[in-house]
Amino acid sequence: MKKFLFLTLLTSIFCSCANQKERINEEVVEGLLDSAETNVNLPKVSFFQYADSSAFPDAILELYTPLGNQVFKPGKVPFEFNIKNYPFELSANQEFKLFNILNGSDPVGFYSPIFQRDLAQGSYRVVAYLVDQEGLALKNFGNYVDRDFQVGDSRPFPYSAEPYLALNFPRSDQVYDSGNEVIIDFLVIGGDMKLDGLKVLIEVNEFTYSTEKMTPVRLVNLPAGEYKVNVKLTRVNGKELEGPFSSVIKTIIVR
Repeated sequence: MKKFLFLTLLTSIFCSCANQKERINEEVVEGLLDSAETNVNLPKVSFFQYADSSAFPDAILELYTPLGNQVFKPGKVPFEFNIKNYPFELSANQEFKLFNILNGSDPVGFYSPIFQRDLAQGSYRVVAYLVDQEGLALKNFGNYVDRDFQVGDSRPFPYSAEPYLALNFPRSDQVYDSGNEVIIDFLVIGGDMKLDGLKVLIEVNEFTYSTEKMTPVRLVNLPAGEYKVNVKLTRVNGKELEGPFSSVIKTIIVR
């Protein structure tokens, strides 16, 4: 009996260690908070990433409609996707697995690969992507797709070969309970961070962090309050990109 309990304990410890993810690129940051709010006993605010462990690397997301720079009448605009090598069937907890971002707005989730969206006249850029069990964007080639199209009498976006950002998390006015991680999950579209010499600069009020890896950034020990999260794609030399979607700003609340 004692031997059985000992083996069970060892198994539990091993499984616990195996499930722990390796933190990388961790950085404790010093803010400029009001001295009245400063408390040396509070845990330090820090950013970090986990070692890459991408889910569904072979998942493929294809966009059949809209076509590139296709023009639609204002109103119901059809979207049709094809999904391969990915368990898209509706799960018991009703979680969305396909998300769309239009012109840098908050992501919208869909249960079906075929749907319509009610859109006014304008030029649009859609970024569509699949997510893992945690709701984080899949980041391997083929896991996401982008496309420009127009609604009504509008002009296409000026051609640009520059890469740009799509932000999965945080969402606008997202609320976090104190002590929980703030996850900053992004996609770099149209470029490779290493080959193209890119980095992502993250500013959360006075706290700053940069990364050259397209893996979610996690922020812990953020004091209660309202924060502006500014995510910017730049060159590693600090030069900012000129495209309209090279930066995204969201407001979040920690309570």
